[in-house]
Amino acid sequence: MRFFSDNAASVHPKLLESLVEANGQDTAYDGDGLSARLNGAFSDLFETEVEAMWVATGTAANSLALAAMCQPHQGVICHREAHIEQDEAGAPGFYTGGAKLMLLDGEGAKLSPESVEACCAAIRDDVHQVQPAAVSITNASEYGMVYHPHEVAGLAEVCKARGLGLHMDGARFANAVATLGCSPAELTWQAGVDALSFGFVKNGGMSAEALIFFDRELAADTHYRRKRAGHLQSKGRFLAAQILAMLEDDLWLDNARAANAGAQIIAKAARDRLLYPVEANEVFIRLSGDEAAHLRSIGFDFYDWGAGQARLVTSWNQSVEDIRPLAEAIASL
Repeated sequence: MRFFSDNAASVHPKLLESLVEANGQDTAYDGDGLSARLNGAFSDLFETEVEAMWVATGTAANSLALAAMCQPHQGVICHREAHIEQDEAGAPGFYTGGAKLMLLDGEGAKLSPESVEACCAAIRDDVHQVQPAAVSITNASEYGMVYHPHEVAGLAEVCKARGLGLHMDGARFANAVATLGCSPAELTWQAGVDALSFGFVKNGGMSAEALIFFDRELAADTHYRRKRAGHLQSKGRFLAAQILAMLEDDLWLDNARAANAGAQIIAKAARDRLLYPVEANEVFIRLSGDEAAHLRSIGFDFYDWGAGQARLVTSWNQSVEDIRPLAEAIASL
């Protein structure tokens, strides 16, 4: 009865099957037939020509995307609760060669066009101050809130006016799309996103994430950066196989819908304990220390999230029968 993290969930059987099918001789690194299919598969999904490459982790995807947009002397605007700030051990600064993360506030770990514009306006065009080069947003956010296409477009308008790149950390991009019911295109390049870290591991994947460039010029040097960073795996076909299996018949979207539906079961039980609206597969609730201890004593596992708060995460493979006991236990507190 684990609600600790969707990273802890099992791998979808179709991905395991794809690995067996890929287990033959082929060209090394990313010259194999499966890797060669990624650009076309993602171009079809996003309804435009994209450059797609596999990496092993979301940290690498985020950091490589930002390195393509930002020079070492520049900065990246993000929320102060963003994963790139809180959970990546300085990797964006390492990959960019020292670029600064410029931290803003915002409800539900979301940025607004107004806050980004105010940040930029307060910075002098002066060699003594770090100049922003990119904005990074997370969709769904670190508090499970989704950016709607019009919100992304509002941020992109500021970015365009200021000459900034726009990166979307999509570790739970699938969950955001499932909630909004929009197309992947509407939530990304059509709204002004330049690069997307497309997460699969939290959504039934195993060891492969995708980095998607809608601005394909950004991708050219990224192939070299990926190698230099140690992420050009010699048997890359096994990463490509996983990603293609997730894309086939929209498995990525079905998995996200299942995880989101599970979160709604908990949300209905939590009622006034909710700290934020539940818009993806994360539920943040008020929970005293004694209440948390009680839930753990009867077998439930989850993160404490600050004093008197907890985070519960549902996964693609948890059924209603798996989730209902937790919902009933919360409702009875």
